[in-house]
Amino acid sequence: MNEPRRARVMRRTGETNIELSLTIDGSGQADIQTGIGFLDHMLTLWSRHGLFDLSLQAQGDLNVDEHHTAEDSCICLGRALDQALGERRGLVRTAHSFVPMDETLALVAVDLGGRPYCVVQAEFATPRVGQLGTDLVAHLLESIAFHGRFNLHARVLAGSNDHHKVEALFKALGRALDGATRIDERLAGAVPSTKGVV
Repeated sequence: MNEPRRARVMRRTGETNIELSLTIDGSGQADIQTGIGFLDHMLTLWSRHGLFDLSLQAQGDLNVDEHHTAEDSCICLGRALDQALGERRGLVRTAHSFVPMDETLALVAVDLGGRPYCVVQAEFATPRVGQLGTDLVAHLLESIAFHGRFNLHARVLAGSNDHHKVEALFKALGRALDGATRIDERLAGAVPSTKGVV
């Protein structure tokens, strides 16, 4: 690896003020402060299980609700992934991860081929986990995938506890992205596509 795969993203709107830095080839260090405790927990898990170093400081209109802050944080995370991956040369590109958590089993599969798409199949029994609405979970995954320019399929295959379901999804996303962002030396820096570009 010649150049460190890093990115820094800032987003300032009338609703949020966000600063994020990401290192792809990290050790799982996280410093997350969004004001939404459960989201902080999920992004910390994502970082640890994907071995990404992530710093995220967000201030948002939490007096309204958590939507804008959570959404913009995940938009910034997706943009940082896209920037840090650059031309995506030498990438393994596709990977998946099954993650169990007690009674829950989640599957996440990703393709970093440059085409954003997201399919989430998960049902939740409660309207909120901590300060995060469960109706936002699919939207947050979509925001990461679309702004990160990758395919994401996420499914909860079994489970009854909503905390466990969301946690398993974020852990699986971290692990799948860890696998897909790895460099395959056999590619010798080539773009992992027969098209020659991603």
